[in-house]
Order: sequence, then C-alpha cells, then structure tokens
Amino acid sequence: MSQMINYGNELIRCSDKGIEYSTNKGIFWTRRYSGTSCGQFKDLIVLGTEIIAATTKGVYSSSNKGISWVRRYSGSSCGEFQSLMVNGSEILANTDKGVYRSTNKGISWIRR
Repeated sequence: MSQMINYGNELIRCSDKGIEYSTNKGIFWTRRYSGTSCGQFKDLIVLGTEIIAATTKGVYSSSNKGISWVRRYSGSSCGEFQSLMVNGSEILANTDKGVYRSTNKGISWIRR
C-alpha cells in the first residue's frame, strides 16, 4: 500500500521502503525516512504544518517533512490504524476495530 500527499512543493508518500519524496511531480523518488521504530507506514495526512501518519505501531507526527517522527498515540484499544482523514477540526481513523475520531491532533481517540 502506498499513500501520497502534497506538501509544499513536494509529493510525499509512504511505501514498504518508508517515506519517500519527489520534487518533480513523481518522476523520481528519494528516500527520506527508512527507520523501523515507527513500524510500517500505512497512511499520511497533512494537518496544519504537520504530517500525521498511521503506522502499524500507532500514530506518529512529523514537523520536518517526514525526516523524523514523534509518537503521538501507541495505545492498543483502537486496534491497528489503517487510514486517516481530516474532517473539519477532527481526525478520523479507520482501524481493524472500527472508526475512531480524535479532536486533539491524534493524541487520544474515541470510538465513533
């Protein structure tokens, strides 16, 4: 699975290789992050000046275009995160345990 977002003048995507970016509309891709501490990246969204990622180890955020990541949520009560969506002032997450929402940038989640 690969998810791609527009962020400034770049395309950024998650893939089985980690986080990659392109500055030429996707013709060439360069690896930006390939660490394993976040787990496998599943989905990306832009929230203000941050990139929020759903991974196999929870929800992570980056404020530097995906160069480094900070754990935002790693609880197990929501299940494994699959995809994210911005819905006004909240984030919606599809997980293997249902749909959850966060009103505090992914720090905590409530079942929808």
